[in-house]
Amino acid sequence: MVDGANAILVRRRRGEQTPGPRTSRWTRGNRPIAALAAVFTLAQLALVGPVLGLGWDEIVYVSQVTSHHPAAFFSAPRSRGVSLLVAPVASWSSSVPLLRVYLALLSGLALHLALSTWRGLFPTRVLVTGGALFASLWMTLFYGPQAMPNYWVAIGALISVGCFLRARAERSSPRTLWGLAAGGALMAWMRPTDAVYVAVPLLVLALARRHRNLLLVFAAGLAAGAVPWVIEAYLSYGGLGARLAEASRIQGGLGWQIAVDDQLRSLGGRALCRPCTGSMPTPLVTFWWFTLPVLAALGLVVAARARRLERTLVPLACAATAALPYLFMIGYAAPRFLQPAYALLAIPVADALWHLVRGPRGSWRPVAAPLVALALAGHLAAQLAVLDGAVGRNIESRRDWGRTADALHRLGVRPPCLLTGHEAIPIGYYTGCSSGATSGNNENITADGVLRTADRLPVAHLAPAGGTPPRYATSWPVHRISDLDVRLAPRP
Repeated sequence: MVDGANAILVRRRRGEQTPGPRTSRWTRGNRPIAALAAVFTLAQLALVGPVLGLGWDEIVYVSQVTSHHPAAFFSAPRSRGVSLLVAPVASWSSSVPLLRVYLALLSGLALHLALSTWRGLFPTRVLVTGGALFASLWMTLFYGPQAMPNYWVAIGALISVGCFLRARAERSSPRTLWGLAAGGALMAWMRPTDAVYVAVPLLVLALARRHRNLLLVFAAGLAAGAVPWVIEAYLSYGGLGARLAEASRIQGGLGWQIAVDDQLRSLGGRALCRPCTGSMPTPLVTFWWFTLPVLAALGLVVAARARRLERTLVPLACAATAALPYLFMIGYAAPRFLQPAYALLAIPVADALWHLVRGPRGSWRPVAAPLVALALAGHLAAQLAVLDGAVGRNIESRRDWGRTADALHRLGVRPPCLLTGHEAIPIGYYTGCSSGATSGNNENITADGVLRTADRLPVAHLAPAGGTPPRYATSWPVHRISDLDVRLAPRP
């Protein structure tokens, strides 16, 4: 029987086995992005490794949600986004390898989602190349599995800009609007001030083109992410203006300060360049940094000729505003600060590279692909070399904190306890102690408070060998641990 139950069943099975053309194209286009995300995750675990101990900033963020260590001082510029991001693991486990694996998996998934929002705006090959350019930077691999905010601001920036452009092309589909709000919320959740700089071109364009839906949705996402930071400003800092002023003071005072040379010096593998002195890295390490604006300009020309200027101009404008404060408004540098700008530049730069390989005609075309491939191979080799040095130095410095903690335990400084002075926050975390500072950016206790605590708990002051102790610790017995003078408060 042609129209019997068996025929219906056969047609249904055929329909299940043969997806439509649109679904098939989407699946095929998504596989390279998924493969890139998987390679990025595996590269983090292989090259950085889950055994890398927690760094100074990570300790501040993780200690806010763990029950295994006292919470470190949380200064005005910081936001609670990273603490909430690591809470699913750090709230019940003190295992650093477990946290590293969790963050590596999460960062790979986030890269996949961020690049997927750009599907249809650029060819898949451009998106995969752009994602690979960003993912292969040493600071992306280094900070991907770490509890730090900048990578996540970069992911939020990619999602926000991609969804903004898609919303203009697709007339604001609900899924795209939700993505736009989520990207804005993620950025503001991690670093509200960075989110503002990234968002300025999008907000201006939405206002100029009178896209009310885009403006309201994106502003709502930014506000939702920033609400905890604003509430904390009024509860703990005396208001939003006071918190912004305190954040500026801690960062050395925001204003006209050229930090371009500082950023160049940090490209050699320095996690924080403050003060930023010393020689510049070799040209092999910094060459890519100078080619970025050239390739971005070429990508803009290519887009203009192809009559898709907005798709390239908008991410370039957001990258410029994201980089502005860290190049011209702050007196020190860290390579992670520019991660949002690098992520947004990556796609137009990849578009330009593909144009160099496939576009030119005549005598240049046969040599274009080998030259581009050679340059990319050299760039990747330089990034991996810098990454290897950065990982080695950080593993050793964090092991030093652990060795100092073991020595303090042997001196009787065991939890509950208090450490003050030089590197009190990281050494205190490794020791299991609270950390205190009577002055400086992390001031959270007075000298009288330290002495009162010493009546109840073990208290130690740390200083570089031969350094001058504060007045409250001058009479305390001194012990030498590595290159530190450790003064222990007499027990009552």
